[in-house]
Amino acid sequence: MAYDLPDLSTPLTLPFDSVIDVRSPAEFAEDHVPGAISLPVLSNEERAEVGTIYKQVSPFKARKVGAALVARNAARHIEGPLADKDGGWKPLVYCWRGGQRSNSFASILAQIGWRSDVLKGGYRSYRRAVVEHLYDQSLPHRLVLIDGDTGTAKTELLHMVAARGGQVLDLEGLANHRGSVLGPRPGGQPSQKMLETRLTQAIAALDPARPVLVEAESSKVGDLLVPPAIWAAMKDAPRIRMQASVEDRARYLARTYADISQNAEELKQILGLLVRLQGHKRVSEWQAMVDAGEFEALALDLVTQHYDTRYAKARSTAGTPAAQLDITLDRDGLERAADALVPLVGQVSEERVSEPI
Repeated sequence: MAYDLPDLSTPLTLPFDSVIDVRSPAEFAEDHVPGAISLPVLSNEERAEVGTIYKQVSPFKARKVGAALVARNAARHIEGPLADKDGGWKPLVYCWRGGQRSNSFASILAQIGWRSDVLKGGYRSYRRAVVEHLYDQSLPHRLVLIDGDTGTAKTELLHMVAARGGQVLDLEGLANHRGSVLGPRPGGQPSQKMLETRLTQAIAALDPARPVLVEAESSKVGDLLVPPAIWAAMKDAPRIRMQASVEDRARYLARTYADISQNAEELKQILGLLVRLQGHKRVSEWQAMVDAGEFEALALDLVTQHYDTRYAKARSTAGTPAAQLDITLDRDGLERAADALVPLVGQVSEERVSEPI
């Protein structure tokens, strides 16, 4: 009997002891049902081999070869990761579409005596539900954007508001990217599908009756797209603008991006990506600042010569912010800003709700 996926608009809770993804490691790495563990019944190479036999020889031969591979891999999992499971263990198994891979493995587990079940429609049913929420429906939450020029501590303030009990959606954290040319983080970005799984989980945990603070972004975070439902809500959301002096922002950026400045060659390579926008002469000057360890001066130049001029035009089309906070970027100043933001988010959100249609 197949198990139907519950509604993803609330946090995903499944009545099983384990959720097992039997797809190949590559499929699992791209995206998977939250909380699932990877116990592939076909490796990446084995899956390719069976697929080739299916197309070039015959479906019967492919099923025969596949069955032998599944049996061997199932035995390895039973003797390894599943060796300590007792008789009451209840797993949910899924593959791409709830077909042969998941049913074969679930059947073996059931023969042992475990209360195994398969996910109806497999990963494909889960993926369809994610797409429905992020592409086909409107977001039921009231978003408020925290906006400001580069270096106004928007991400840090977002986290500080969350620590004070505010609701936030951290797009940069979920996408593992700072959202600028200096944005790459260790580990790289997830796949687009994995980002959307993370977003679906994060949104499900939010209360639609309370406002949600989101950092103002473009339609992309690094190489990943902000899904349509979120982007549409962001475009319609009121903004709270953070304002700080250029010098303060440069000092803050030099501190915040210290992890990047530790690797001078990598930083110079990243700056090299700006040649098409800023020209060889200016980028060479910035790279020389890296060699000289002049990171605060570099940050000041990037802010005044690159970020502010590029973002001013984009921001001019966004309209007047609903509120503005003049802040300093030392620790005490950030604490005061976060304290002010918490009630201000609610106030700005309520003012938007009360506007005449």
